[in-house]
Amino acid sequence: MKSFLCQFILSIDDGSGRRGSIKRRISAIAIALQLSVLFGFLPLSACDDLRRSHFPASFIFGTSTSSFQIEGAYLDDQKSLSNWDVFSHIPGSIEDASNADIADDHYHLYSEDVKLMASLGVNAYRFSISWSRVLPRGRNGGINSLGIAFYSKLIDALLLKGIQPFVCLNHYDIPQELEEQYGGWLNSQIQEDFGYFANTCFKEFGDRVKYWITFNEPNIVAAKGYMTGSYPPNRCSHPFSNCSSGDSSIEPYIVAHNIILAHAIAVDLYRLKYQEKQGGSVGIVVATDWFEPLRNVTADYEACQRASAFYFSWFLDPFVHGDYPPEMRQILGARLPKFSASEKEKLRNKLDFIGINHYTSLYVKDCMLSACDVVDLGLDAFVATVGEKMGVPIGKPTVMPEFYVVPRGMKNIVMYMKRRYNNMPMIITENGYPQGSYRNTTLKELLNDKERVEYLQSYLSSLHEAMRQGADVRGYFIWSLLDNFEWLYGYSLRFGIYHVDYETQVRTPKLSANWYRKFLGHSKLLIKKDAEEDEIIVM
Repeated sequence: MKSFLCQFILSIDDGSGRRGSIKRRISAIAIALQLSVLFGFLPLSACDDLRRSHFPASFIFGTSTSSFQIEGAYLDDQKSLSNWDVFSHIPGSIEDASNADIADDHYHLYSEDVKLMASLGVNAYRFSISWSRVLPRGRNGGINSLGIAFYSKLIDALLLKGIQPFVCLNHYDIPQELEEQYGGWLNSQIQEDFGYFANTCFKEFGDRVKYWITFNEPNIVAAKGYMTGSYPPNRCSHPFSNCSSGDSSIEPYIVAHNIILAHAIAVDLYRLKYQEKQGGSVGIVVATDWFEPLRNVTADYEACQRASAFYFSWFLDPFVHGDYPPEMRQILGARLPKFSASEKEKLRNKLDFIGINHYTSLYVKDCMLSACDVVDLGLDAFVATVGEKMGVPIGKPTVMPEFYVVPRGMKNIVMYMKRRYNNMPMIITENGYPQGSYRNTTLKELLNDKERVEYLQSYLSSLHEAMRQGADVRGYFIWSLLDNFEWLYGYSLRFGIYHVDYETQVRTPKLSANWYRKFLGHSKLLIKKDAEEDEIIVM
């Protein structure tokens, strides 16, 4: 119906084949607006064609992956086990009982994957470096020259195609040996280990890499690894789960503290030894949901602020405002570590950009004034998140729990970051749509990912609107280039714009890949529906 309304407005003519007079068009728009209000559609601006030319010429457009999810070769060429290698082999850990031992075999097929990127026309590729592949034993062993050689070849292949490498140093996985030696992120020793790893990468690859990310979604690492216990190292306490060890009330905040200080160490190293010569920039990436009040009451509006503070401002406020969000200090008290005066000085100005991973939005209900049955990440924040209001979803549901299609969330989260962090440069480092991959799902259904096309276009339009309102956004990356090992879901979910047959490793472009190629090629995007097949074709 929305498409019909857009066509209705644009197709009114004066009987001679030309678009009609201003008066006739105003009448058409008035009718369309009434229908859009009646059916609850997006504003009229959503009818506009979205083009690459609407974004600055210097804007970064790319795709994202992570080493653990695509590389495979989990013990090849002297790589050591990571915590996720170990975890994924524990029975019951992964939904479909799979692991990432082979995954997309990107380790051996990287040159083919670079060609796929080049065919899309992207100008950047965001990927992560496996700590276990470069430093199998952390600081206790030597640098693995074979691991260095792999990433060096990948970077060179990208640059040869005019694609900027956008490198993430840590995307969830760490060497298992560090976990066993001293408890991984629970021990402050890991700050120096991470600094050593970062320095190694800056030294080996920095002459060709201009964009660095220290951590991807450390808020997820701390919360799921040490509060709910669903990620390695599976530490938690009542009421979250039945972990064998852990303390959900304290450990997530200790882990976050160590990660934040590790980031500061890495940035100091880069700026002191490399930045002037190499000319790159360093940022951090946080996972974000946009939160809206469930009810039109003050308590729920305040609950939204607490949800944002506990979910992602937790990892950003220290670098901009010098401390954790006041909402966290007020509620957690002594449970929240304190930064010393010297640490606060070390944190100052340690971000060149903020990376935003954004997918969905949720309603928030206050649980401070009235008790809620909360056994999730909202417990300490005294909030409950839900996807429905009076039985109506906040957006179109997807195959993932609490993942709804809410395009306005993209604009809103960017504007929130603009206000809270003084319009620091931002990059959308992940945005994508999940498909279910089950035994009865056909290849044709997976390739015809029309929902993903609609999702990407609507979220990009929302991002563009934020930029029109002054948000300093420098780039956008689709998650993901390839279908891959999707953490706890294994291979039961597919986020790729390229389909991967995991038996043959054949990559096949989906409708979304063709859409992205057309978009980046400055072509006008025409979406045609086949009435019989209900199939969207990018022309």
